[in-house]
Amino acid sequence: MQYIVSFLPIILLFVLMLRFRISGYMSALCTLIFTIILGLFAAPLLGIIPQSFESTPVYELIGWSVAEGVLKAVFPIFLIILMAIFSYNILVRSNQIECIKKQFISLTDDKGILVLIMVWGFGGLLEGMAGFGTAVAIPAAILIGLGFKPFFSAVVALLGNTVATGFAAVGVPVTTLCNEAVTGGNASLSMIREVSGFTVMQLSPLFFLIPFIILMLTDKTTLAKNILLSLWVGIVSLLTQWACAIYLGAETPAIIGSIAAIIALIIAAKFISGSNISRNKDSKISFISALKAWSIYISILVLILLSGSLCPPVSDFLRTHIVSQFNIPVLHTVFKFGWISNAAFIIFVGSIIGGLIQGMGIGRMMLILCQTMVSLKTTAITIVCLISLASVMNYSGMINTMAVGIVAMTGNFYPIFAPLIGAIGTFVTGSDTSSNILFAKLQVNVANNLGFIVEADYMGVTGNETNWLLAANTTGATGGKMLSPQSIAIATAACDMKDCDDKILRAVIPYALVYVLIGGLIVYFG
Repeated sequence: MQYIVSFLPIILLFVLMLRFRISGYMSALCTLIFTIILGLFAAPLLGIIPQSFESTPVYELIGWSVAEGVLKAVFPIFLIILMAIFSYNILVRSNQIECIKKQFISLTDDKGILVLIMVWGFGGLLEGMAGFGTAVAIPAAILIGLGFKPFFSAVVALLGNTVATGFAAVGVPVTTLCNEAVTGGNASLSMIREVSGFTVMQLSPLFFLIPFIILMLTDKTTLAKNILLSLWVGIVSLLTQWACAIYLGAETPAIIGSIAAIIALIIAAKFISGSNISRNKDSKISFISALKAWSIYISILVLILLSGSLCPPVSDFLRTHIVSQFNIPVLHTVFKFGWISNAAFIIFVGSIIGGLIQGMGIGRMMLILCQTMVSLKTTAITIVCLISLASVMNYSGMINTMAVGIVAMTGNFYPIFAPLIGAIGTFVTGSDTSSNILFAKLQVNVANNLGFIVEADYMGVTGNETNWLLAANTTGATGGKMLSPQSIAIATAACDMKDCDDKILRAVIPYALVYVLIGGLIVYFG
């Protein structure tokens, strides 16, 4: 009965969204209310509540759990999403997105390279900067404008929007995963770097497989060229993302890795495929115009690098100044939020600088910010409810009970299924971050129940086995992204394919299953 009650919130969330097709924010809200009721009545009755909280009044425990969830949801997760979409909206309103489109069109006449640049390179860059569907909608829409069929454009955009999602919106998924996994919600930089590196390692075969599948879907007649291109762009993307993850953390792998992939594909356009760069004068963009179009993303990238480990004095100043701290009673945790050190503030400043360069006034940009905030109201409800739900499940003991049950069923073979857990979370919620929120504690608790070692030494290489399993959640979550009803809905909307969701879903299911299976095998044998 303890196991059944602990699994009920997740089951209810699945049923509401998949069986009854209730909207994400309403499903999350209903599930949160149901979970609070379970925490207040069922958890103490069945003895699920951890021993450390047995003497605490249950209404205080659940109440402060919800409060902690709300704080974590708003500061900084929702703020980062808000600012990421704000930066993209400035680009659209200033009409500089059209300049970026023209740049890509003028790069090559090789269809395979052009598709990879759009969905793997530019799509990955959008995912790393903004996420939230932009990496599906924009590349798919541009591909249709270039003459590709809508169904093809939707499928390859979904396939391309996988590996990079682990580091979307300036690393929010991995950062959130680590914060949710540790007591107090403040993961160390070393832990974030290690989990980021593990994530890239677990995804390593897919850096080659996904580009190859996209190329084969584009043109099946050029097998040798497709293999060469996949190896080339895969090696560049993998090495760049791994280096960024290990040395910089979760903020830059998708961003810098995608830029490196675009450069690699431009080189390939000249040396591998033998295609000619367009000489059409009307399609050429001057250096100043290109710099202006990319000014928002360049500003954000520069600020991210300056505020990170590349510039310790700046990083230390930001981390230690204008920091709010709140001691949460009952839970014995401390909530901290750096107002000028978080990614949301960095994206906001970079967006303002870029917007000014593009000729937009402060007043107009503030209006865009307000409009963006209004458009994300249901997203805010979803995020707040999901994070509060995860907090209630954690402090009431449900997640630990789930972990014990899963270990009992799968035993030492659980690591094969760990990515599947993350994929299910993304499939239901539509978000890698939400999946990590739901299951971070579960993965850690399973690792503890399996006796994973904190500092394991294999042939002179030291690593944290618990962090390896923790990374598996976001590894699987990236694969579940292509199956998510929310992602598919964005693809169909961008490609003007009404009522074709089921057709696209059937097309990507085989790829998603292989994706998650490869992740599971890597996690298990690793």
